Amino acid sequence: QVQLVESGGGLVQTGGSLRLSCAASVRTVAVYAMGYFRQAPGKEREFVAAINFGWTGGKMTYADSVKGRFTISRDNAKNTMYLQMNSLKPEDTAVYYCARRGSACLGFQCYDSSRYDSWGQGTQVTVSS
Repeated sequence: QVQLVESGGGLVQTGGSLRLSCAASVRTVAVYAMGYFRQAPGKEREFVAAINFGWTGGKMTYADSVKGRFTISRDNAKNTMYLQMNSLKPEDTAVYYCARRGSACLGFQCYDSSRYDSWGQGTQVTVSS
């Protein structure tokens, strides 16, 4: 099973920035996707962003709530994904989880958390007002 190691997160004021990273321990297939989900207290887990790895190209998908503020990127050789979060808002406060799925995705395909087979331990992001 692929292990995902997350880093980043923390406490920041409204309008600030944070960067998350997620490294996969192994690469089992040539084409796959990694993404971030988040879960705020009392709320369901929601999709944030995803990016494809492999020869398909690094196509990215974003939730509407983070478009224009968050940027997902990858280092294909290191099997590592990054999430740069700018212009953070209090409503971005949540535990952020990285996840990996064994196939590429695009658009709403990426939103389905049940298609992701490996999950990170989660990292807390808190945005103060």
